[in-house]
Amino acid sequence: MATTRTTKKPAAKALGRDRTASTATKTLTKKRAPATAKTPKKTPAIKTFKSAVKALLGTSNVERTRPNRLPKDAFALDRMKALLAELGNPQDNIDAIHIAGTVGKGSTAAMLDATMRGCGWAVGTFTSPHLTDVRERIMLNGELVTESQFTDLAARVTKVAAKVAPEASFFERITAMAFLHFAEEAVDMAIMETGLGGRLDTTNLCRPSVTLITRIELDHMHILGKDLASIAREKAGIFKPGVPAFSVPQEPEVEAVLREEAERVGTTLQILAKDVDFSSRFCVDDDRGAHARICLIGDHRQYMHLPVPLKGEHQAVNCGLVLATIDTIGGSNAAFDESIVYQGLGATTIRGRMQLAWDRPRILVDGAHNPAAMSSLMRSIGSHVPFDSMICIFGCCDDKNMDGMIENAALGGDKIVFTMASDQPRAAEPTELAKRFTENHGKTCQTTSNVREALEIAARAASRDDLICVTGSFYLVGETLNYLKELEAQRT
Repeated sequence: MATTRTTKKPAAKALGRDRTASTATKTLTKKRAPATAKTPKKTPAIKTFKSAVKALLGTSNVERTRPNRLPKDAFALDRMKALLAELGNPQDNIDAIHIAGTVGKGSTAAMLDATMRGCGWAVGTFTSPHLTDVRERIMLNGELVTESQFTDLAARVTKVAAKVAPEASFFERITAMAFLHFAEEAVDMAIMETGLGGRLDTTNLCRPSVTLITRIELDHMHILGKDLASIAREKAGIFKPGVPAFSVPQEPEVEAVLREEAERVGTTLQILAKDVDFSSRFCVDDDRGAHARICLIGDHRQYMHLPVPLKGEHQAVNCGLVLATIDTIGGSNAAFDESIVYQGLGATTIRGRMQLAWDRPRILVDGAHNPAAMSSLMRSIGSHVPFDSMICIFGCCDDKNMDGMIENAALGGDKIVFTMASDQPRAAEPTELAKRFTENHGKTCQTTSNVREALEIAARAASRDDLICVTGSFYLVGETLNYLKELEAQRT
């Protein structure tokens, strides 16, 4: 019979340093203010980076709002259109690659960014959510927008919003900031990742050169639809007339919807391994260890036995999307020669996905936040990271498929510590997660109210060859990285 223990106090030993070294082991249990969909009545003055962040976070935020509290017009493009029009429609001056899907968007965007920069292009990326710094959402050539630039962009967008779209949300405002920044910096390409869905996502006002669909799974069902076909239709909302679209292989019902929508809109849809000559294999060698390799034959170039830079078999199709896109956009341009593409792609890095963030004990963080992503994560860890035993620190949002995620996490985790992100109103209570776990599994689990205590618990239980995996939520991963950064500063 499984047992659940709630831990209130950390013991003395933790993460390679003494408790007395700092107050970092103290519980950071915060009173979580209820999410609100209302915007401030008075527009705050924005003169510093801190005030810019405060002003943005003071607006309605779907990422922090429970689904049953979302306003009826949370997903509509009228406010965004008004906002962008008043800013001079900067999105019309940007060439873009638009990415939608349930899993793989961030990895695909990261590989595209590295590859195109390696080919000499100036590249802007807009992704979500952020892990430790809101500026991660708007990057230029792999670098964060500066604090002064972010402040200026926020001030300008806030001023315009007060005039034409006072109810504009956090995501609408920061998307407008990205469009404005990329247009003014005259990027060669902007990589725009949808925040939620596609059809009514704020990014859907961009002018793409290519649209990409990553793997579609059941997620955000309370908003996008109760089945795969409904969700696929929302994602396919990014298709544009005459703009080529590519997709990874999908479930039959998803593929049918995507093809139907592409035909209805008036564009071509090419699916890897069906309409695009694509193959992949998983292999092990002395130089790279376990990794995937892919082959793709495009209209302009052939990419043969190329090593995928990110870990996990599931990354092969995401890498295939990148090469199909590069072949389409690059054409016969010599800057996109195969050898240059290989080198750029190989420089891909991404935080919060299969990231080994600490050495003793080994701590791996990954923002897998739905059952499909959790399943891929556990398989990837098994293929790439040797360990004796794995302690899984798990926390997720309560509007997710909690049972499905817990089931897949339990397949890899020998011990489970349930916790929660302290500054996320949608976070599921650890005791509720533990209850669901104990109903179906015979493993011991523990609960604690914050990730710092969870890490201390796991660190005391881990031996030298064990692995601690923090997963279930990007918000949880972000708090973990912030905490580990504090510890790193203390030991240097």
